[in-house]
Amino acid sequence: MRTRLAYLIPYAMLALALAFRLYDPWPVKQLRLLVFDSFQRIAPRIFDPRKSPARIVAIDEASLKRIGQWPWPRTLVAKLVDRLSGAGASAIVFDIIFAEPDGSSPENAVKRWPAGPALEKIRKAAGALPSHDRLFAAALARAPTVTAFVLERAANQARPRRIAGLAFAGADPRAVLPAFAGAVLTLPILEKAAKGNGSISFTPDRDLIIRRVPLFSRLGKHIYPGLSVEALRVAQRTRGYLIKSVGASGEIGAGAGIVAIRIGRLAAPTDGRGRFVMHYRPAAPQLYIPAWRVLAGKIERREIAGRIVFIGATAAGLRDLRATTLEVGVPGVEIHAQLIEQIVTGTFLRRPDFITGIELLFVLIAGLSVLVLLPRIGAVWSGSLGVFAIAGASLVSWFAYANAGWLVDPIYPSIAVILTLLTGTMVVYLRSEAERRQVRNAFSRYMSPELVEQLAGNPGRLVLGGENREMSLLFCDIRGFTGISEGFADAHELTAFINRFLTPMTHVILQHRGTIDKYMGDCIMAFWNAPLSDPDHAVHACRSALEMVDALATLNAEWADEAKRAKKEFAPVRVGIGLNTGIACVGNLGSEQRFDYSVIGDEVNLASRLEGQSKTYGFDIIIGEKTKKAAPGFAMIEIDLIRVIGRTQPARIYALLGDEAHAASDGFEQLADTNAKFLAAYRRRDWRGALGLLKSCRTLGGSQLAGLYDMFAGRIAGFANTPPPKDWTGIYEAERK
Repeated sequence: MRTRLAYLIPYAMLALALAFRLYDPWPVKQLRLLVFDSFQRIAPRIFDPRKSPARIVAIDEASLKRIGQWPWPRTLVAKLVDRLSGAGASAIVFDIIFAEPDGSSPENAVKRWPAGPALEKIRKAAGALPSHDRLFAAALARAPTVTAFVLERAANQARPRRIAGLAFAGADPRAVLPAFAGAVLTLPILEKAAKGNGSISFTPDRDLIIRRVPLFSRLGKHIYPGLSVEALRVAQRTRGYLIKSVGASGEIGAGAGIVAIRIGRLAAPTDGRGRFVMHYRPAAPQLYIPAWRVLAGKIERREIAGRIVFIGATAAGLRDLRATTLEVGVPGVEIHAQLIEQIVTGTFLRRPDFITGIELLFVLIAGLSVLVLLPRIGAVWSGSLGVFAIAGASLVSWFAYANAGWLVDPIYPSIAVILTLLTGTMVVYLRSEAERRQVRNAFSRYMSPELVEQLAGNPGRLVLGGENREMSLLFCDIRGFTGISEGFADAHELTAFINRFLTPMTHVILQHRGTIDKYMGDCIMAFWNAPLSDPDHAVHACRSALEMVDALATLNAEWADEAKRAKKEFAPVRVGIGLNTGIACVGNLGSEQRFDYSVIGDEVNLASRLEGQSKTYGFDIIIGEKTKKAAPGFAMIEIDLIRVIGRTQPARIYALLGDEAHAASDGFEQLADTNAKFLAAYRRRDWRGALGLLKSCRTLGGSQLAGLYDMFAGRIAGFANTPPPKDWTGIYEAERK
């Protein structure tokens, strides 16, 4: 019974995917929109800007610099209208709200003057001058102009002037149009003078990208046109609009909603809420004419004649920037101009209602096919069938976009098919692989591949417990890691850095038969001689430590080259490595619920402390005395007798400087002999003899050992002034881990 229920899970997943698409929540819609965005980025609308029916007179930075800050006197704007009208503009459209009287108009300017008899005569004379707003209104009345208003969600009593007539074909569209509760209007004197009046309110999606522009909106019971369609109406000298909804002659759909609008001889498809889907092209600077050029009379009639001219702000300080599918910030007036281009040229993007049904049918057929064939032909062939179906859906979607302007979603149907396939495959896999999965889950507790092989042959060892054996232990840590981590921009970069560091270090350890115990941030803990016996474990540990330093040098060279190309500063990364050999307890340590193959013991703690002392003594690798005895062939020198924190017995520690070839060199043998004599003199308090030998050690050791001998010189100077106690035997008490 349980098995049969398990086989129903993939069909339940398929049903859930279909229901989820029918419900169409915001994440599904957003995914669909992102796919269509990518289509536009790959193949934006192609259009010759020279043939555009629109031009943009830009209130740009250059115009503000020449004329002065915005707002300009309305007399200047009136002059702009007259110049454009004289050049033959078919419509002059303001993407600007003139909501308040002109403050520079004489009757308004004098109100700000100080009171006094000396200015009274001038005040009366100024008050008799013509109002700038009236002069501007007169200019608007002489030309085919369109003013603007903003629709708002906040309620107020303001209502824009309605100029055009409106007819419906089909159902009344008020129920589906974007609804608003208030408005910000252009001054009534200016509204009345203009031939058109349209909304400049955009409705961006949740990610603030404007993909659709409402051609009509509702305020109360009344319907108002958008600025672009009002511009097209005025340019054609028509008196009204026709809104076609589902149910009109020749119009079908999946439910109530708008399907198209007609403006004179032009028509445009919309979504069900009367919004026009934008098909963007890259910005075309040649469509922009700085306002100062128009006012200075430096335009040719052919630039303007017969075109719809938008007047709008493009200067960054005027804050009229919008996000589109192609660009992060474009002036809002650019969107109006592109919308007009699409309607005039008939280049539309649309998503007919039946497309959703086709997508659901694809999911159903492809999903059922995969589930029926999966038990018969196996996961590989079923997966191939699914890939073929997804590839076909993607090709059809792209073909529909590129050739017909249809927006067919290939992503959600593909994801639904993939999830159905994965669910079905997982059910089959879980049933057939139950026992093997249990073993693999157990093996996943172990980090060593050799251990996994041992346990696969002897599962009885998968129990808590351990054994004491001689082992070599290694700790490796990046020096100054806190400072390094602060130099990265985010956690992703820091993680990439750590992974890049750990990968070659791990490779070296495993190559020399080591076992990685654990990673602790930038620190590696490893050991040798477990789980497999390794008689030469100390030799392999020393060789690994030296090769890890070499691998880091290679990494530093790569990082330095990358920093140079990126023109960044680079500080070489250094590590400290502690090596120790001794008896430790190794085995499965933990609890019944969770345990790891690890190692514990005093010798482990000493190895960790030696890694910490590498910074104190200035060496990359510090090893314990037992490691030195177990791997005598390497180049090592004794550096101190130290009592580390947390340990009562002192430890003789050594610096690992090189391999067997380095140890056999004449220079190293002389250095090791002189260094031993120096330490002997130092420990018997022969300060003068120690300083003489220290000088020889400096010469033989070079810069590699300069830090060590500087430290001893400082100690000797201190002891010369304050001798150590009589029972002093040369032991150094470590002050930090």
